[in-house]
Amino acid sequence: MKTELSRNYSAVTEFILLGFRTPPKIQILLFLVFLLLYVATVVGKISMITVTKMDSRLQMPMYFFLRNLSYLDLCYSTVIAPKTLANFLSNEKKISYSGCAAQFFFFSMFVTTEGFLLAVMAFDRFSAICSPLLYPVHMSQKVCVQLVTGSYICGCINSMIQTSFTFSLHFCGENRLDHFFCDVPALIKISCADTFVNEIVMFILSALIIITTTTVILVSYASILSAVLKIPSTHGRSKTFSTCGSHIAVVSLFYGTVFFMYAQPGAISSPEQSKIIAVLYTLIIPMLNPLIYSLRNRDVKDAVKRILHRKWFSH
Repeated sequence: MKTELSRNYSAVTEFILLGFRTPPKIQILLFLVFLLLYVATVVGKISMITVTKMDSRLQMPMYFFLRNLSYLDLCYSTVIAPKTLANFLSNEKKISYSGCAAQFFFFSMFVTTEGFLLAVMAFDRFSAICSPLLYPVHMSQKVCVQLVTGSYICGCINSMIQTSFTFSLHFCGENRLDHFFCDVPALIKISCADTFVNEIVMFILSALIIITTTTVILVSYASILSAVLKIPSTHGRSKTFSTCGSHIAVVSLFYGTVFFMYAQPGAISSPEQSKIIAVLYTLIIPMLNPLIYSLRNRDVKDAVKRILHRKWFSH
């Protein structure tokens, strides 16, 4: 039996991404929608990275982290979107075994890193508002780089564990993934091996990451709220809240979708629900993040105006 399993397992050299099971005309419509979302994401992210890099008034930790957040959003959308777009126009919809593993590894790494980076950004706001005199020390350039590097290390560790567990499964010749990219729930569902350990590992790691990062975020914002309520000026309170509003909105969107996707035991039981939620955090949320930060952040809007003003008058 083990010999047969090994033979069938080794025969799986590629997967078929079933994606969205719709008529050809709807596939074209979905292609256009996904293309529009991806282009908007790329343009928004590159714009945010450029603005926060070029404007001298935005050379502070908050915007250093925002630049890295934009880079992460761009990376994990790019891991998913190009292959998905190609599959909308293809009849085969294939991805190689190694390509599937690579897609999953990088996607998992970038998404996990973003979770930790959002926690870092909350701690940055806590330091700026609750300890303004010590802020330059707490959030020096060296510390900022270390925090971002640590976020990537945590993301890489989680991704290596998830990838090694997932791609050690036997698939016994079954290679049809009911998803539009290689993700844990879809891969677990087609495995012929006992996936209990994999499901437990996915649940524990996801829950551990979410609990750790959300604890940092909640404690930071509880302290911020306490500090803000002590500000006598209404204008001062409003200005302080405005610097945190964008981050709170992004955190709510990101963690809400990730929790429903990975951190509940029944998450892998509904493929169609998983696809819809996956569209949210792979394309829609990355597209919305630059809008959220630019529309709610006066510094970013002013920086855009200054850059456009310089470009306009330079000609």
